[in-house]
Amino acid sequence: MADTTSRTSDAGLGVRPSGTRHPLVATAMVLPLAALLVVAFGGWDAVVVQASSVGVMLGR
Repeated sequence: MADTTSRTSDAGLGVRPSGTRHPLVATAMVLPLAALLVVAFGGWDAVVVQASSVGVMLGR
């Protein structure tokens, strides 16, 4: 039998060796879930309050 433990099926396809995702891919994955949670729990007001608080802290 051949030793297949050292081979990977995604070698050479641009996969990051550390297993991390590109930030845009991670954002695209989390935005639909975040939108669903905002709608399901009515959290839009909390998002607006947090965003305005961050804006005040940054001086805008």
